[in-house]
Amino acid sequence: MNRYLTLLTTIVLVLATLPAQAAIYMVGNAPFGDWNPSNGVEMTDEGNGLYTLTTHVNGTVWFVFADGQTSDWTMFNANYRYGPNGNGSQEVTLDNSYTTQKSNNNHSYKFSGSDEDYTFTFNLNNLTFNIKEYVEPVVPDPFSLTVGDVNGDQEINIADINALIDLLLTGNDDNPDIKRRADVNYDQEINIADINILIDYMLGGELPQPVKEGYDYVWDDEVIPEIHLTVSLDEWNRLLALYDANAYTTQYVRAAITFVKDGETTVIDSVGLRLKGNTSRRRPEGWHGQMHQRDNTDWHHAHFGVNLRKYVDDDAHTIQGVRKLHLKWFKDDPMYVRELFCYDLFRRAGIWTALRDNYCRLWLHVEGDSKEAYYGVYEMLEPIDKRYLRDRSDRFGASNGYLWKCRNSAAGLNNPNGDIWYDDDSDDRHAYTLETQTSEFDNARTQLLDFMDKVCHLSDNEFYTWIQEVTDIDLLLKTYAVNVAVGMWDDYWNNANNYYIYFNGRQTSGYRFFFIPYDYDNTLGTSLRCGVQDDAGRQNPLRWGNDNNPLIARVLKYSDFKAKYVAFLKELVTSGKGLMDRSSSQARIRAWQSRIEQYIDNDTGEDTFIEDKPAPWGNHSEYNLLKNNSDNFFTVKAAAINALP
Repeated sequence: MNRYLTLLTTIVLVLATLPAQAAIYMVGNAPFGDWNPSNGVEMTDEGNGLYTLTTHVNGTVWFVFADGQTSDWTMFNANYRYGPNGNGSQEVTLDNSYTTQKSNNNHSYKFSGSDEDYTFTFNLNNLTFNIKEYVEPVVPDPFSLTVGDVNGDQEINIADINALIDLLLTGNDDNPDIKRRADVNYDQEINIADINILIDYMLGGELPQPVKEGYDYVWDDEVIPEIHLTVSLDEWNRLLALYDANAYTTQYVRAAITFVKDGETTVIDSVGLRLKGNTSRRRPEGWHGQMHQRDNTDWHHAHFGVNLRKYVDDDAHTIQGVRKLHLKWFKDDPMYVRELFCYDLFRRAGIWTALRDNYCRLWLHVEGDSKEAYYGVYEMLEPIDKRYLRDRSDRFGASNGYLWKCRNSAAGLNNPNGDIWYDDDSDDRHAYTLETQTSEFDNARTQLLDFMDKVCHLSDNEFYTWIQEVTDIDLLLKTYAVNVAVGMWDDYWNNANNYYIYFNGRQTSGYRFFFIPYDYDNTLGTSLRCGVQDDAGRQNPLRWGNDNNPLIARVLKYSDFKAKYVAFLKELVTSGKGLMDRSSSQARIRAWQSRIEQYIDNDTGEDTFIEDKPAPWGNHSEYNLLKNNSDNFFTVKAAAINALP
C-alpha cells in the first residue's frame, strides 16, 4: 500500500482549457465545397490561432477563408508557401481585396497538388499558413494493441497510470481501443485492479498474459493462421460434379485439414468440405463438365465450408472445440477489408451477437499434384449454429431455442404463406430455414408465424409494449444503426435478406427474440439500385428500407425509439469514439491491409492486388475509403447521419 501511495504522489493530472473560437471553414473549388460555406470543410482548431486541414488534392484548387458563424465571408490577409510535393519552395502574398469569387484568376489563391494527401497548417494570428505533403500519423495497429499502453504512445510508463486514473474519474472509457489497452488483467472491466497491476509492473513486476483457448484461440486477431486442405482426386472431382449438377449444392466431400497458428500445428483427417455462398457461388476449378487438370490447373476463388465432425464425431475432430469454419474469398471487395471492418465495428459498438471473423491464408492440395495451390488471403468466419448459441448462452438466456436463417430477398417477416422449412441436408434454399431443433419444426413454425402476425397486426400501442417485452430494444436499435451506417443495402429492411433470428424459448409466447446481423461484404460504398434506394452512402437513414418489411419501420415510428436510433448513428461517426469516424476507420483499414498485402498474390491469378474502390458491378464507382475527398464513403455517410434532426 505504501508503494502504491508513493507512486501515486508522482502522478500529475493536467487539464488545459482553451477559449472557444468561431468555427473556420475552408471554402473554394473542389475538394473544399464548391464555394458554398455551408458545404465547406471545417478546419481543426488547434488553439492559439492555429488551424489544420488535411485533404486530397489532384490538380489546382483555390482557397477562401470563411467564418462559419456569420453570413459575411470574412477574409484574412495571409501568406502561404507551396511547391513541388508541398516542399514550401514558393511563397505567395494574398491580396486582402480578394473576394469569394474566382475573379479573373490574376490572384494567386491557388495550390496545385499531384494526387496526394496534403496537410495545410494555418496560423491566423499572424495571418500566415504553410502547406506540406501529408504524412499519415502513426496509429496503434489493431492487431497488436499493447495492453497496459493506456494512452497509446507505444510505451508503458507512469503516464499510463495517469491515463487509467483519468478513465476511472471521468468514466470516459467508451473507446474500444482504449478499453482494450486499459484492461490489464483481461477481466472485461476497468477498475482499481488494473491500476494495481500497472503499479506493480512499474516497480519490477510482470504484466499478465492472456490465455487464448477455444474460439479465442482460433479467432485470434493478432495472428493470421495458415489453413491447408488436402483432398483426394476422386473426392475433388466429386465436388466439381456436385457443383455442375447444382451450383447451390450443400453436399460434402472428404478432406483433411492442417491448421497452423503461432508455430502450433493441428492436423485432422476425415473432415467435411463443401462449397458455400449465395450469388458468389463458383466452381473452384475449370469449367462445367471438366474434371481436375493436373498439369494445367485453372484454379478459381470460391467459398468453402469445413465441418470437422462431419464424418467422425469426437473431440479429436475439433480445433480446441471449434467444429466448423467458413472460408470466404473477397469476391466483391477489392479492398480486402469490408466485412472484417463491419463485424469489428459491431463488436466495438457492443453488439455481442456479431460473429467472429479473422484473416487466414489458404492452400488446397489435390493428392497426386506436385504441389499445393495457394488460394491467397481468405476471411475465416464463425458459423452461426448451435455452438454459436452455446458460446453466448449467458447473453441469450438459453441456447436450445429456435434459430432461423432468413434470406432470398423474401424474408420480410410479412408473409405467413412464405417459404418456411427446416435444414434437411438438401440443396434447397428457403426464405426461412430452421437451423436448430429441426425435429420440432411444426412448433417452431407456429411460433414464427405468431411473431410475424404480431409484427404486422398489433395496434401501435400494443406493438410498443410488446416489442419491449420480447427483445432488448436498445440492442436492436444499435444493431440496425451499425447496419445502416456501413451501408448494408442487401439487408432485412431494404431487401428482406441476410439475417438470422433467434427465439430463446420454444413456446408461442414467453420468449426473447434476437436479430443477428449477417453477410457484410457488399458495404462501405458498394451500392446498388435496390429496394427503395440507389445510393448506400447518401440514403436517408430514417428511410433506409421498404416499409413493407415492417419490423424496423414500426419500431422507428415511436419518437423515443427513433431518438435512440439517431443518437446511436451519430455516436458511430463522432471523432474520438474509435468507431466509424473517418480518421480511426482509415487507421484500422491501413493497419489490416499492411498485415496482408504481402500475401495477396495467389495461384488463381484473381484478386492479386488491393484497390481502393467498391465492387465493379455497383452503381456508385466513385466511392473510396482512404482518400480524403468528397467521395470518401466515411465522409459522405457522416454527412448523411449528421443531417438527421
